[in-house]
Amino acid sequence: MYYHLFVLMLSCVPSVGRLYLFRGSWDPYDTKYGHFSETERLEMLQASKNMFYFGYDSYMKYAFPQDELNPINCSGRGPDYDNPSNININDVLGDYILTLVDTLDTLAVMGNETEFKKAVNLIKDNLDFDKSSTVQVFETTIRMMGALLSAHLIIIDPSQPFGNMMPIHYEGELLHLAHDLAARLLPAFENTATGIPYPRINLRHGVPPDCINETCTSGAGTLVLEFGILSRLLGDPVYESLARRAVQMLWKYRSNVTGLFGNVINIQTGEWVGKMSGLGAGIDSFYEYLLKSYIMFGDEHDLKMFNESYETIKFHMRRGRSRCNNGEGNPPIYVNVNMMTGDTANTWIDALQSAWSGVQVLNGDIEEAICSHALYYSIWRKYGALPERYNWQMKSPDVMFYPLRPELVESTYYLYQATKNPFYLHVGKDILNSLNQHAKAECGYGTIHNVNTKTLEDRMESFFLSETCKYLYLLFDKDNHVNTEASKWLFSTEGHLFPVSRQLRKKSWEEWQPQTPIPSAAVVDVRTNKSNCDTVSSDSRYFLPMKSRYLEQMELAVGLHDTL
Repeated sequence: MYYHLFVLMLSCVPSVGRLYLFRGSWDPYDTKYGHFSETERLEMLQASKNMFYFGYDSYMKYAFPQDELNPINCSGRGPDYDNPSNININDVLGDYILTLVDTLDTLAVMGNETEFKKAVNLIKDNLDFDKSSTVQVFETTIRMMGALLSAHLIIIDPSQPFGNMMPIHYEGELLHLAHDLAARLLPAFENTATGIPYPRINLRHGVPPDCINETCTSGAGTLVLEFGILSRLLGDPVYESLARRAVQMLWKYRSNVTGLFGNVINIQTGEWVGKMSGLGAGIDSFYEYLLKSYIMFGDEHDLKMFNESYETIKFHMRRGRSRCNNGEGNPPIYVNVNMMTGDTANTWIDALQSAWSGVQVLNGDIEEAICSHALYYSIWRKYGALPERYNWQMKSPDVMFYPLRPELVESTYYLYQATKNPFYLHVGKDILNSLNQHAKAECGYGTIHNVNTKTLEDRMESFFLSETCKYLYLLFDKDNHVNTEASKWLFSTEGHLFPVSRQLRKKSWEEWQPQTPIPSAAVVDVRTNKSNCDTVSSDSRYFLPMKSRYLEQMELAVGLHDTL
């Protein structure tokens, strides 16, 4: 995700070492998490690379040019044309080489010049969007369009920070493909009374006749980065303006009592069909993109919307004691609420909400991020995976499967970059080892069907290579350009790398533009205009990021020790 808060933070964080030994009291958590050796780091770096290439090589051998790999039967998977109502498959798979496209910038980040160029040429020769595939606008935008734009920008970067990634005779084909795809998505914005797009589109024929008039908040409000970057590369305002109009309409329809959003809205009437407000599925990336759009494009209105939303979320959704590492009371938790009243709506949280810690880091709220992350890490330790839904009252999963999602790894990566605390390297090691132990299949990594029994489903979603493996690799690759030049990069919600540059701040269709400075969230807290260094406490840098008694309390809250 990277124009982050991390640059000044990194300058403030000395190496941690084993300072806990001088504290005068023995703590088992310090013994487990207080140190991570260079040998361990290098071993985990290699292990993360091995994980990626086992999945990637298997996809190329058994599944290419189909969209996904079936890692148990070692075969490919595409759209379910026989059952158009199978949206679990058809929303994502469009018969457009999904996994290879989604993985392009992971190859670049790992410095694999040869394979990156080979992949680009395969895509140039084989990718065609003129197909009668009905796909979800949101998923297609963040996975396909985002990947194509990211790879194009890496290719044309004159500094070539990841090695020579310029294929011979490259003439902007990936940008042309992204443009073609975006043009096929545009009909989704037509014939809606609100300007909020239809959720699905047929790549050849436009909006399906039977398409519903309802969409989730994330689906409509997480398009500005990709559409905005495309507009600025093309010099065509249409794409960005449509994506921004959708965000503005969602903002208009938020509750005038609480300021909250629901999770499902009618695109014709603006009526909220789903009134649950939370930080997980259906709404998570909407908030993420309010902040990231500001970082990428510098529009102060994006920041204003994010800041207002952030305070509203804290006021209505946060439960537990007021401080992460101080005071008495239950561990902090963000719950799902009714958008109209702020009352607790249910007693579950979902796996996608684990990405919120990363947004909190990006916003400089490190102590809050530490607590949010600790909750999900405790659940991971209990099961060796993260159930899709977890009931915090019953201390058990409501929905059992884990499709190799990246969000917890992503937040772990952010928190390590912000604190340099070895605790987060241990978290990454735990996650990587769990994946190898429970998810590794004959020729890839499979969805864990049940986190209790560890049975597998025969599916490896593209985000496993695009995000999960990428964040694990970057967590352990301290010298990677993305880490040493953190202020120059922003990750999309699909983990695609975009450069933060003045070029992408320019609107060539406007005759005169003010020279807005690029905001460094690494140097200035975008909420308070104060140095973010102070937001990382000394204890969080030198000892455990979360005090032992609070970490133990979090573990008890999820019932971790009931199973050990």
